[in-house]
Amino acid sequence: METGAGAASGFEDREYRDAGGTIVPTAPEAWSADLVVKVKEPLSAEFPFLSKSSTLFTFLHLAAFPQLTEELLSRRVTAIAYETVVSGGALPILRPMSEVAGILSIQVGARGLEKGCGGRGVLLAGTAGSPPGDVIVLGAGVAGRSAARIAAGIGANVTILDVNPGKLSEAQRECGGRARTIPSTPEAVARAVKETDLLVSTVLVAGERAPRLVTREMIRSMRPGAVAVDIAIDQGGSLDTSRPTTHAAPFFIEEGVVHYCVTNMPAAVPRTSTQGLAAATLPYLLSISKRGVIGALRSDEGLLAGLNTHDGHVTCEGVAKAFGKLFLPPRQAIG
Repeated sequence: METGAGAASGFEDREYRDAGGTIVPTAPEAWSADLVVKVKEPLSAEFPFLSKSSTLFTFLHLAAFPQLTEELLSRRVTAIAYETVVSGGALPILRPMSEVAGILSIQVGARGLEKGCGGRGVLLAGTAGSPPGDVIVLGAGVAGRSAARIAAGIGANVTILDVNPGKLSEAQRECGGRARTIPSTPEAVARAVKETDLLVSTVLVAGERAPRLVTREMIRSMRPGAVAVDIAIDQGGSLDTSRPTTHAAPFFIEEGVVHYCVTNMPAAVPRTSTQGLAAATLPYLLSISKRGVIGALRSDEGLLAGLNTHDGHVTCEGVAKAFGKLFLPPRQAIG
């Protein structure tokens, strides 16, 4: 464990030592381990630590990071991405972070609507003498349903769009019938965003770059001072007007609309996020420690789906598609 790695989440080095962990004082020592477990993709300053001798297990979102992809390939790194590990058709490691991001989207969206942030001055819950705000959620996956549930819970007018009727029904149930659902088409999206105070876009294609669902023209048609929260920004963003922002400077205004495009939204609540991510990754870490990396990959098709690069090959079809590279099936790659 790198010293101080848990400090921002409220976990002291002492607690890791008490649990049997070893604390190392420098980044090179931490990166020398056989398996390096992180939260987010390596930064450029960490590229020199990448090598064929270690396996990287973290959120990667490679379809949005061409430079990182090239580094992993040239250094022949075995890289397993949290966001493409599957289980029973679901994304078990991405799920808790999607839930956090969905819940936060309403929290930060409400803040963006405040006049001091450039918003139109709307209180989503409304009051006895004023109507509630309008919220549009694109995508009825985990993040979208979480956002819709919170927005409906505080009394906002909520509309959810998705191409999957089953997901829309599930969202309706989770919202206690307090949300409207609409099949998603480009025309339906264009109509919906025009009449909203808060737009939350959550659409994700695992392993691929996020599809651009909202054009600049659609953003321009929105109410002045409305807010757009792009949860898909980690995968390149789903709004034409999106660009990555930080927790230190989360908002910007484009076409008269307040945008929130913070990468790694769950970092705003690090203790909750750490606990959720640790619970989701622990079974895979135990398997790797017991069987070794290749053994664990061979024994678990879901973990194998998380393999993005290995020995200089792209082993995630979505990443290969994003950059026009040759795709080598992961089972074939590990032999």
